[in-house]
Amino acid sequence: MTRPTDTTWLHRFAVLTVCAAVLPIVVGAVVTTVGAGMAFADWPSSDGHNMLTYPWLQSEGDKFVEHGHRLAGMLIGVLSIMLVVLAWRSEPRNWVRWLSVTILLAVIAQGLLGGSRVLWDRRTLALVHGGFAACVFALMASMALVTSRFWRQSERPTRNYDRSALVPLAVLTPLVIAGQYGMGGLVRHLGTALHEHLAGAVLVLIFVLAAGFKAIRSGQPALRRSGLWLLLLLLSQTLLGAATWVTRFGWPRTGYVSVQHAPLQIVVRTSHTVLGLLLFTTAVIYLLKILRLGYLQSRHEQTGPGHPILVAGNGSLSVEGGVG
Repeated sequence: MTRPTDTTWLHRFAVLTVCAAVLPIVVGAVVTTVGAGMAFADWPSSDGHNMLTYPWLQSEGDKFVEHGHRLAGMLIGVLSIMLVVLAWRSEPRNWVRWLSVTILLAVIAQGLLGGSRVLWDRRTLALVHGGFAACVFALMASMALVTSRFWRQSERPTRNYDRSALVPLAVLTPLVIAGQYGMGGLVRHLGTALHEHLAGAVLVLIFVLAAGFKAIRSGQPALRRSGLWLLLLLLSQTLLGAATWVTRFGWPRTGYVSVQHAPLQIVVRTSHTVLGLLLFTTAVIYLLKILRLGYLQSRHEQTGPGHPILVAGNGSLSVEGGVG
């Protein structure tokens, strides 16, 4: 039988993996901002060196940034393998085990996309590589959620919880953000769709505001927290979007002139990209929380109060949800 401490450590490691995954995402965004994607013409080697033998600390400029991105990606690959091993040793739910495998496969695919972008020197592959990073990160965050205490021990929702009023908007919100994130990728990688990206920002503003306020008014603590995070990230992203425009195109009325690849521009544009990914992931987590609470509510209505939800896996049973 799986011990609670085993699954607790799995959750902690899943959270560690999510936190570590921010590193290659941030460095990858810097690579795009400074145009260092083709600092090396070879892959997986770097100027003919093995990934670990390349004199990274002696390098500088684009090569320092790009090889740092490669090392960060390799770190996530190792952590993903460890996550699979830990999940198959300690997690009783088969679908969660396979989720860990899916994450590993996604990380491998992401690495292959990055390598193909170098070998074929295609900006379109860089666009796909950047967009797919958001999907991989959301999968990792989902793994952390489904192994958390909230998922395993949360009780049925309060009676004023109306899932039908939240689900449609919760489904559409991450899709709208994903579309806007893709538009941002077109701007960064291909230099197109700038006006479409601006129009998409208005659409994201409407959907996230609606989803955030509905979450806050839902009466569910877990959903309220997600709603507050959505609104906070939206505010930050809006301010960063304006700052990105100024640092890229300047502000003639104030006499500010944009300087390409200036430190301020690199920080602002990179932060705008990373925060967009975090906003998308938060919207996905919010949707999963709604679905989880809806499942518990349905189980409660079917079995009545006081009935634990039993989940079978690996020849053992564990209590999930606390009530039926």
